[in-house]
Amino acid sequence: MSEADGEPPLLVVEGLTKAYPGVLANDHVSFSVAHGEVHALLGENGAGKSTLVKMIYGLVRPDEGRMMLEGRPYAPHRPSDARRAGVAMVFQHFSLFEALNVAENIALGMEDPPPQGELSARIREVSVAYGLPLDPERIVGELSAGERQRVEIIRCLLQNPKLLIMDEPTSVLTPQEVEILFRTLRKLSAEGTAILYISHKLEEVIDLCENATILRHGKVVATCNPREHSARELAELMVGEILTPPHRERAELGDVVLEVRGLSLQATSHFGTSLKDICFSLRAGEVLGIGGVAGNGQDELLAALSGERPTAADTIRLNGQEIGALGPNERRALGLLAAPEERLGHAAAPDMSLTENALLTGAVRERLVRRGLIDWPRSRAFAKRITEVFDVRTPGTEVPARALSGGNLQKFVIGREVLQRPEVLVVNQPTWGVDASAAAAIRQAILDLAEGGAGVIVISQDLDELMEISDTFAALNEGRLSAPRPARGLSVEEIGLMLGGVHGAKVEEGADAGA
Repeated sequence: MSEADGEPPLLVVEGLTKAYPGVLANDHVSFSVAHGEVHALLGENGAGKSTLVKMIYGLVRPDEGRMMLEGRPYAPHRPSDARRAGVAMVFQHFSLFEALNVAENIALGMEDPPPQGELSARIREVSVAYGLPLDPERIVGELSAGERQRVEIIRCLLQNPKLLIMDEPTSVLTPQEVEILFRTLRKLSAEGTAILYISHKLEEVIDLCENATILRHGKVVATCNPREHSARELAELMVGEILTPPHRERAELGDVVLEVRGLSLQATSHFGTSLKDICFSLRAGEVLGIGGVAGNGQDELLAALSGERPTAADTIRLNGQEIGALGPNERRALGLLAAPEERLGHAAAPDMSLTENALLTGAVRERLVRRGLIDWPRSRAFAKRITEVFDVRTPGTEVPARALSGGNLQKFVIGREVLQRPEVLVVNQPTWGVDASAAAAIRQAILDLAEGGAGVIVISQDLDELMEISDTFAALNEGRLSAPRPARGLSVEEIGLMLGGVHGAKVEEGADAGA
């Protein structure tokens, strides 16, 4: 690009190194990004991507190395220094206040915000110019995940950034929202804004990015043009050889282990989604995939099934026993386990160690508490087994959960539940933010669990994932669940109708028409 024309790179990173106790997160990392370039930063979970971009954005100070921005030394002490220099970042986890409107949220992220009326006018102007329409007066709690991401992006664009860092930007977006985002990023690139793009979705990287830097164990192991490689080749550059489990026919399903009838549940907040007459049965050995766009009742359904939100006793039966009124610990003791989507803060306590987090959900089934006293050696052994079996990259089980990368924490959370041998496992977004190798391992663990006779409910926005592992498929739309149907043979059109809330006869007619 511009470098070929003799213009120096926008950003040069030379020998950046950062070590934490027991972990060398970045080991003399060097790469450059040209003006207007869309540059992918790839690597498996724990490869050092997050630490690297945090150093570029001023959240972390490097131990060694240097950076240059537009040919001048660049060493931000804090994010405000980075923003003043022209570096902006859209994080994977949004930092927005739901009770405030769009303009108020954007103002909170600005060093010297203009008056509210002027800011609202700028938000409208910029959002329309970049194809991301946004009403500055809308309350954030009423926005979809895609619209919330627009708030974060517009906040960055109002700073006129020279470099925009995006961390897993499509993880909560629908295919239509991804298309809109990519149009915006290409427009920014054409105008000269460089984009540093982190994603585990390699087909997207091939579609969008011109160059890629690949990290493994904190080191740069390759640089390439992703468009010259297949997704599998990129994955193998990231993690080494990927073993694809052989296709196998699923065994016949067993008896009904979980039955849900007439489950309705009022949302706890104005921004939630109430459940409306949910009905389904789950058999031993069955994987039920539940798809849906974010915000259609996924969190509420998991809370109802896990026991966080008790319901009428007879709405949920586990092996014939009424459990609707029981709490999470009682349900766990009976064999119903759950792993929520939000891993840090919900699935795991951020400041507690991995051992303590293993204890939180494994106390009963792993017999980690005896006569009211915690068996710490047994708790540590359980946590260690999770990290070994699920390849959780950590210096030890006594580090706090927040010290793990997002993907490694996800592996720990899923592994903690799987290793407790549940009779029913409910999991929301099992492979969100994990690399290709870890995603394959988690899916295989779910299939192995089902093959062993457990019933598994997988709630996910990743339709490819659901079609790969599910025996039956249902769609959640505005708190209503479609009737589960055999996953094999479902067409894209049928799935689209189900996700849009068109169920029953209309879907069946579509199926007949396509037969």
